[in-house]
Amino acid sequence: MPTDLEIARSVQPRPIAEIAEGLGLAADDWRPCDRHVAKIDPAVLTRPRRRPGAGRLVLVSAITPTPAGEGKTTTSIGLAQALARLGESACLALREPSLGPAFGMKGGATGGGYSQILPMEKINLHFTGDFHAITSAHNLLAALLDNHIYFGNALRIDPRRILWRRVMDMNDRALRNVVVGLGGPKQGVPRETGFDITAASEVMAMLCLAEDGNDLRARIDRLLVGFTYDGEPVTAEKLGASGAMLALLRDALWPNLVQTLEGTPAIVHGGPFANIAHGCNSLIATRAALQLADWAVTEAGFGFDLGAEKFFDIKCRGAGLVTAAVVLVATVRALKLHGGVPRRELERSDPAAVERGLPNLEKHVENIRHFGEAPVVALNRFGDDEAQEIEVVRRRCQELGVPFAVSDHFARGGEGAEELARAVMAHAGDSPLRPLYDLADPLPEKVLAVARSMYGARDVVFTRAAERDLRDVRRLGYEGLPICIAKTPASLSDDPTLRGRPDDFEVTVRQIQINAGAGFLVVLTGDILRMPGLPRRPLAESIDLREGCITGLQ
Repeated sequence: MPTDLEIARSVQPRPIAEIAEGLGLAADDWRPCDRHVAKIDPAVLTRPRRRPGAGRLVLVSAITPTPAGEGKTTTSIGLAQALARLGESACLALREPSLGPAFGMKGGATGGGYSQILPMEKINLHFTGDFHAITSAHNLLAALLDNHIYFGNALRIDPRRILWRRVMDMNDRALRNVVVGLGGPKQGVPRETGFDITAASEVMAMLCLAEDGNDLRARIDRLLVGFTYDGEPVTAEKLGASGAMLALLRDALWPNLVQTLEGTPAIVHGGPFANIAHGCNSLIATRAALQLADWAVTEAGFGFDLGAEKFFDIKCRGAGLVTAAVVLVATVRALKLHGGVPRRELERSDPAAVERGLPNLEKHVENIRHFGEAPVVALNRFGDDEAQEIEVVRRRCQELGVPFAVSDHFARGGEGAEELARAVMAHAGDSPLRPLYDLADPLPEKVLAVARSMYGARDVVFTRAAERDLRDVRRLGYEGLPICIAKTPASLSDDPTLRGRPDDFEVTVRQIQINAGAGFLVVLTGDILRMPGLPRRPLAESIDLREGCITGLQ
């Protein structure tokens, strides 16, 4: 089979004007970035819906990720293409890729095989510059903060209690902890700080959760950057940063319109990771897809316990969104890994190992039902999957009373996902949102509710540092915010070595960060880091530019 890049280059995309017109967008509703990419004016959300009825939102999530891959993005794209093939009006709402994974280990985020969005190279690299704008706005605030301290520190900011780090859109472990201001009195005030990856930036979270430009300004105003010597909060508004930051984010607030290999429209906007952030594309993009099509297909990062939990408890709760269906993606290969098979032996037929891995799928089915949703299980088919192995999963889904569909979208595009699309259409229904916790609950109870219901934990333990953070949260009146738990994606627990369905474990909370602008509290567990590192053999070593043509992208 050709590589993803070869498949992407074999297709001639339709002019973006045709995609925009197919969604009912007028000429003034969008702005071309090039022949195949456009920006959509968020003002379209203020107008009445042009199609009768209301759009139906489909969330795609997955079992606990493994090195074998699950394929949420590929499944989302295949499902949207299949809905279009069946005569339905469909639009994707996806996250933008980060350069960190693209040059690191995971690769890009434009799908794969015959279920991709185009233009593949542009989306996976600089795209329309949204990530760069977010990086610049974030670091502008950091520069203004240090500049304020250098020129007299009128706000009496305590350099030891500055919360605002810098960001960059690349995996770089060497920047996790740094000292700035070295070189003498003219170079600034020395202090310890560090870098996070742009996908973990609170500016990214704010842009993705903002209703509009005015809401984004209000969120920037209340960004908490540190404390004074008296323990009082210092915000971006007090530093006079809001206007300039908003100016940098003006174009980034407009969602991006592209298309799939089969010409299905895709709105790609925002890119927070789900293990260290809230893992969902922008609210503006989701609402645009719902307004412009009858079916909006979106995804939540990593396993259901991470991105999808935050999708419901943060995004849907705050925005009033309701899902019509939830798709849980699994693969035979991933289930084998959860069943104890070494990665090098995954191609060998082993129905018993698939059976041993099913408890992980079962747990995620339970997790979806915690929210009052009825999942559809999609088996993302690989070429070497055998009928006996697939039958093990099908039989267990029947026992659980869960609709099941085999999806061959990677090899056959939308045609290969028609069984899944029909299952989604048949079982779609609007269930009222049922969050896992009340916002008025004490923060430890919120964390425990998520840890027990989503992860299967016995208890939650707070370190002394986390207890100190909790006192600040309560003193400043932020305990009523929802929580965004940062946790390893490799396990239901906070220990990445525990596959399958672990039990009788504790989750350790080591730090709590106040994201007042985003409107949630980041709860860091285990050894999770907000700046990833590159692997021993990063994908960057395989990427090249030959005679003007990019090679090696995945």
